[in-house]
Amino acid sequence: MSPSNEFKRRKGGRNPKAKPAVFRYSIRMNVDENDKFLSLFEQSGESIKAHFITSCIFNKPFKVVKIDKGVQDYYMRMTTFFGQYRAIGTNYNQVVKALKSNFAEKKALAFLYKLEQVTLELVTLQKQMMMLTDEFEQKYGHLWLQK
Repeated sequence: MSPSNEFKRRKGGRNPKAKPAVFRYSIRMNVDENDKFLSLFEQSGESIKAHFITSCIFNKPFKVVKIDKGVQDYYMRMTTFFGQYRAIGTNYNQVVKALKSNFAEKKALAFLYKLEQVTLELVTLQKQMMMLTDEFEQKYGHLWLQK
């Protein structure tokens, strides 16, 4: 075979890095230092401890993410509650039409009176929801409104 007809054998695997990390260091910590290190590592959001350590050593900025479960639960519950409230609003007209078409006038008026009383309760409940939401936004708005 001539050199021009030979095909080059390719080595498998990934391409070698331009600057491979070949220097390794070992540190030892006591229990208190390790606990503090692990809590800082969890707060940083990094998935690899070595990356977290190098970012701390070379003063690279790292982010700390704190998730308040109480705030998250409140937000989720209020969201589902608003969804249920909207569902009640969409069914309201259907209920009024059904009362008008299926019952006599006096019986329909009696049911409409009960429906009106419950609606007034819903309005007061909605006002409370809005006040709670405003308080929530004032207290925790800077945490969950950021993008």
